[in-house]
Amino acid sequence: MDVFRRISELLAEGESFVLAVIVSRSGSAPRTVGARMVVRKDGSIVGTIGGGILEATVMDIAKSVYIDKLPVLRKFVFTAEDAEGIGMICGGQVEVLVHFVEYSKPSNVQFYQEILETIRSRKRGWIITELPSTKDAREVPVQHLARGGTSVAGWMDDDTLRSLTAQAGRRQAGVAVHGDGRFLVESLCCEGTVYIFGAGHISQKLAPLTGLAGFQTVVLDDRRQFANRERFATADQIVILDSFARALEGLEINEDSYLVLVTRGHIHDKTVLEQALHTRAGYIGMIGSRTKRDTVYKELSVEGFSRHEFDRVCSPIGLDIGAETPEEIAVSIVAELIRARAGRSR
Repeated sequence: MDVFRRISELLAEGESFVLAVIVSRSGSAPRTVGARMVVRKDGSIVGTIGGGILEATVMDIAKSVYIDKLPVLRKFVFTAEDAEGIGMICGGQVEVLVHFVEYSKPSNVQFYQEILETIRSRKRGWIITELPSTKDAREVPVQHLARGGTSVAGWMDDDTLRSLTAQAGRRQAGVAVHGDGRFLVESLCCEGTVYIFGAGHISQKLAPLTGLAGFQTVVLDDRRQFANRERFATADQIVILDSFARALEGLEINEDSYLVLVTRGHIHDKTVLEQALHTRAGYIGMIGSRTKRDTVYKELSVEGFSRHEFDRVCSPIGLDIGAETPEEIAVSIVAELIRARAGRSR
């Protein structure tokens, strides 16, 4: 986020620059695919692609890119001895794209503004960069930003877009192939939205942690004296419900949604769970003992829900770390949310 924000600021200030992006890697390189470094005209940098010999070499390449404005796609092969200079445990390969970004091109300004908007709104987005077909490319790489399944910056037909995003992981960046082209595909956001049903003492400890872990956090309760900014200063949104019977009305629940049921009683948890089981939520967790859980399941089974549907629910909620206090329970819940999110990215 910081690198993208600084890039947008430089373009708005009328400054062109050279951008280096890690396209692929093998071995134990310190930075991941998608890591970016801006090399400014005065030689200063924003961001990093790993430091050491790699970064120094790329900065030298940037000098020539400033002169001829032509992109460079270079693969670096490091021996075990070379690797020590960039923090690698052993040798490996790193492929880096170095290209010029011109401030006077409106498309560049729009592209990075749209990236920032996508990150701020925590919407699912994809940066897609068409990689040069040869080492000595003559054209600036074409970049696209997709959001909601369609291009919002640059242009790419829907079939190509679907093919490329399907090849990429949900969170990891990587190179995808379509036709004769190679593309760097990077997933922006979406770290997921946590909906916390209930604004009690556990929720109050939980909401700051979910925010720190990168989740958008929404707190929902039917009691205004509990669900308010004084108690939930860090929450992205606070929703005052008319009733838990309509707790999910108007919510955009999908595979990137994480539903946490920690209301003030088993009746409300059951009410919300009944609605949650009808959604495509990526995670559903309900607080309470195994006895309470089994009681809720028994009541819902009478209403037609199956054991298979209950298998979607994490209950008792949270990883088993022996948590007892609200703070400890909050930590166990966030740990389970992170594990669920990581599992979905594989």
